[in-house]
Amino acid sequence: MKVSISLPPTGAPARWSRAALLAGLGGLWLLAGGCREQPAGAYPGYLEAEFVHVAAPLAGRLDRLAVTRGQEVRAGELLFELEQAAEAAAAEEAARRVDQARARLDNLHKGRRPTELAALEAQLARAEANLRLSEIELARREQLRRDAVIAPADLDLARARRDADAAQVEALRAELATARLGAREDEIRAAEAEWAAATAGLARARWAVEQKHRTAPVAGRVHDTLYREGEFVPAGQPVVVLLPPENVKARFFVPETDVATLQVGGRVEVRADGWPAPRPATICYIATRAEYTPPVIYSRENRAKLVFLVEAVFAPAEARDLPPGLPVEVTRLP
Repeated sequence: MKVSISLPPTGAPARWSRAALLAGLGGLWLLAGGCREQPAGAYPGYLEAEFVHVAAPLAGRLDRLAVTRGQEVRAGELLFELEQAAEAAAAEEAARRVDQARARLDNLHKGRRPTELAALEAQLARAEANLRLSEIELARREQLRRDAVIAPADLDLARARRDADAAQVEALRAELATARLGAREDEIRAAEAEWAAATAGLARARWAVEQKHRTAPVAGRVHDTLYREGEFVPAGQPVVVLLPPENVKARFFVPETDVATLQVGGRVEVRADGWPAPRPATICYIATRAEYTPPVIYSRENRAKLVFLVEAVFAPAEARDLPPGLPVEVTRLP
């Protein structure tokens, strides 16, 4: 059997897209399959994986790499640490600002100190005593005026003194009440806003410190480590690549004549060289467009060359030791 491969035209880009490459592989597998006996319902494919790249949103020197390639990690286990001196200092400063703002707010709520209130109370008591004395003196002067002993001016002077002492008592009472109230409402609101802003700054500073410690978001195997201790890691650059077992899937290619018999949720068996037994998997995706198309036009003969990409996932226990890229053969279960 002759197998012909169409090359790209002269002047075409040297780099093919991944979709075109996969389509070509699918077509070649199908053509090659015609040269040997292949069980009905068995399709060629390979293992694919979706990796989890763990990075820090902040830059820094890699102080500690806590894992090695091939190591199994649990969710929440430490992967790496970046230097955090600046972030720790900023968090400490933010904490002090929160304490300062909280103390100022409490002070405004309290009003004046107890000794200041005691001084105002003493002044009020003295003013009340002076008022009582002025009232007694005014009553005596009124009696003397009725007896025509003193002049009218003496009576007016006693009355004015009594009124002045009464006004002094009222002023001190108002001042004492104000001192017990604390600061004005607008000052208190400003202090509350300052405290809230300081609290938000502390939360941001603590978040920055936490970002320098990166843990595993999911359980899996460490597929690769991209930096060594002591190297500078830019912000957002992955340091550790994880491979969760549930992210391993089988990708295989189904001819156009068979794709209609498959459905998402269907069960298949996956075989590979060296496996003692096939492994079960569940179809999770069926492409809606062909991965490989003939170069000319559709006909009854070349339509059989169309293949569709299908993906099937394993149970985590079945996929824990599966290497991505391994060629497999997928068999449809009845």
